[in-house]
Amino acid sequence: MTRVLLVEDDRELCHLVKEYLAMEGMEVTLSHDGRNVLELAMSDNYDVLVLDVVLPGGNGLQLLRKVRIKSPIAIIMHTARSEESDRVIGLEHGADDYISKPCSPRELAARIRAVLRRLKPSSVPNPFHPVQRLEIGDLTLDKGSRRCCLRGQSIPLTDTEFLLLEVLGRSRGNVVTRKELMQKVFDRQLSPLDRSVDVHISNLRRKLGSHADGTERIRSIRNVGYLYALPAEACTPR
Repeated sequence: MTRVLLVEDDRELCHLVKEYLAMEGMEVTLSHDGRNVLELAMSDNYDVLVLDVVLPGGNGLQLLRKVRIKSPIAIIMHTARSEESDRVIGLEHGADDYISKPCSPRELAARIRAVLRRLKPSSVPNPFHPVQRLEIGDLTLDKGSRRCCLRGQSIPLTDTEFLLLEVLGRSRGNVVTRKELMQKVFDRQLSPLDRSVDVHISNLRRKLGSHADGTERIRSIRNVGYLYALPAEACTPR
């Protein structure tokens, strides 16, 4: 059973969502002010945290940042449609996805399943991706442990960042469109105003930096997508 921690100050909405998610086979714990959320998120008793940005007596974005530092729990932000800046900041601080208010409980259930589907490694072998360890120059990705190493040093990535990097790394030297990244990583269609891919890519660039020779590691292809670029020496004919 999927265990959901729902942090939302609208009590009527909370109970409506809880009833619907229960019918979808999910167990929901409610919190209306976020005071104990950090402790609950660290308890390993929940699979996903649905977090409202605006909370009484606190700031959901600050709480998000604290939770992400302490816990790998999947996080979905619950935001008003007009709060684009909050959505971007939330993704920058490690949220895995967001859903805009007002939303239907059915859409929320679908988002929860999608996030957990991509963040939880499947126990069924994938014939298309049989290799668990991916080495790209000075970068190593271990899919089994979700570990990223750069020049022998461990780089902390969120699960979403890891998946994005894996998709780009497997297509290294080739452009992956934003539409493909959205479908493969977020399991949904790309919408014109959705900046989820761009924000997570920005986080990856900041954490990984450039190649040792100074060339750009993750290159933006305007109006198309992104490319994991090979270092200049790898492209030089021998």
